[in-house]
Amino acid sequence: MKKNDLGLVHIYCGEGKGKTTCSVGLTVRACGYGLHVLFMQFLKSGDSSELKILKSLPGIEVLGTKPIKKFSFQMTEEEKEETRQINAEQFADMVKMLENDHYDMLVLDEVLGSIEAGLLDDQLIVNFLKNRPEQLEVVMTGRYPTAELEELADYVSRIDKVKHPYDKGIPARAGIEA
Repeated sequence: MKKNDLGLVHIYCGEGKGKTTCSVGLTVRACGYGLHVLFMQFLKSGDSSELKILKSLPGIEVLGTKPIKKFSFQMTEEEKEETRQINAEQFADMVKMLENDHYDMLVLDEVLGSIEAGLLDDQLIVNFLKNRPEQLEVVMTGRYPTAELEELADYVSRIDKVKHPYDKGIPARAGIEA
């Protein structure tokens, strides 16, 4: 593959475990090939294990939004509004980074969850996708993409949950789910 063969949009979605894992694997693969990757996480605490290794790899830049210490459904309206503003500002900063530096791939981990929770305007993402650099590969994860985002995507992979330890009360384990 040549770098000028890039420019497709991926969505990894569904209720199963592995959406972030897929995006991290693709990030590592791209890095191994010499691609420059910008990896941005939403809805997470900012201390997940994958970030530690990604930050140490050359050619990968990791951005996070404001760390979230509780689920969006536990937030007050004031906390949600503050998070919306921060997410929009950080997304705008990320777009400026893409304009000022060359990246081959952009990963927006849990961006679909941010949209679903009302913490990020889906039109920001739609407009970005329609106007992004032509050779920028974009990867998005989260449970439920909007119909418009699905339409704009070249890949849509659904990861379904059949069983999960959380259903038995086993919380996320460091190095496996966190």
